[in-house]
Amino acid sequence: MSTCKKARAEATSFVGSDRLSSLPPEIKGDILSRLKVEEAVRTSILSSTWRDAWANMPAISLRNGDFARTKFVMLVDMVLALYKGTIEEFDISGKRSYHDEFARWMLMLSRRSPRSVVIKLNSGLEYRIPSCLFSIVDLKSPRLKNCIISLPRVFQGFKRLTYLSLSIFSSTDRDIQNLISFCPELTDLRLTSFEGINCLNIQAPKLEYLCVVGDIEDINLDAPNLDEAILCLDQKAKSYQSVPVAHNKESNVTSLES
Repeated sequence: MSTCKKARAEATSFVGSDRLSSLPPEIKGDILSRLKVEEAVRTSILSSTWRDAWANMPAISLRNGDFARTKFVMLVDMVLALYKGTIEEFDISGKRSYHDEFARWMLMLSRRSPRSVVIKLNSGLEYRIPSCLFSIVDLKSPRLKNCIISLPRVFQGFKRLTYLSLSIFSSTDRDIQNLISFCPELTDLRLTSFEGINCLNIQAPKLEYLCVVGDIEDINLDAPNLDEAILCLDQKAKSYQSVPVAHNKESNVTSLES
């Protein structure tokens, strides 16, 4: 290659690299969100302009996979400690026990005001959801698995929450009733495989879809905008609606008793 062609190629490469480096932080974060978190973090060594780019990713997905437990704990700690701004979506899953770290992680997460939270830590005893998670005012979509739901004494509710999914969990009649009723925008509710709930009282004026799979004795449903409900209950259960489905809407309520 001639000297001129070589210089032109180097210049073109530099311009392309400079264009990427000069992208706004949110665009860099969106690009890196296509990678696994650990791969996105590694881009910090590319240059000074990319050093903190991963900390602007709109979604964080952490799965322990083949990670040794110690390395996964370090990764989660680093991501939650160094992340900047609001996390739009947070997803953590694993098959090892992280009970010693869970409360710390949830506290750091709550400070990032996530909109969507998915927690699927399946190993060992159920994880008690700490009070700090119930203080995230902008939370819209939590999906929690293998957990204990115990509301704090002062619970202001989730004013923007539209979707709630709880599976393999423990709670009480009162806590679940209050949790649901303090979510005025709730449209989609899924409760499966639970303990500690005998009578399920659901007051949700905007609820459109309901799925309940569990062993309960009674269910009281006050949901005037309900379009579809799937109920798989114990043989002793009684299911009924205290308020009829909204007028001029077709309703599909299926009750499956084991």
